[in-house]
Amino acid sequence: QVQLVESGGGLVQPGGSLRLSCAASRTTTRIRTLGWYRQTPGNRRERVAVITDRLSRDYADSVQGRFTISRVIANNTVYLQMNNLKPEDTALYYCYCLIENMTIFWGQGTQVTISS
Repeated sequence: QVQLVESGGGLVQPGGSLRLSCAASRTTTRIRTLGWYRQTPGNRRERVAVITDRLSRDYADSVQGRFTISRVIANNTVYLQMNNLKPEDTALYYCYCLIENMTIFWGQGTQVTISS
């Protein structure tokens, strides 16, 4: 089992920036990918960004150019740098990991609210 703990959420104004962190518990299991999903107040759920163990990255069109995902392999931590935030970015953000046997684990989420 892998435990994921998110942090860094909060309230920011439009155009502001925020960095989310997600730390996975220490494990000998190889983590193939780490990423972020978000669920909006309207219950829309989408994959925001993902990064593999080969450090390839992919982003949702809605955040392309504004968000950057990164990871530190040594401590299984993934980050989501969010710039030029918009009200429509308001959501509950969940990190997840996919391990070597293709099992997925989820964090409990961190709230991001963009409002003036």
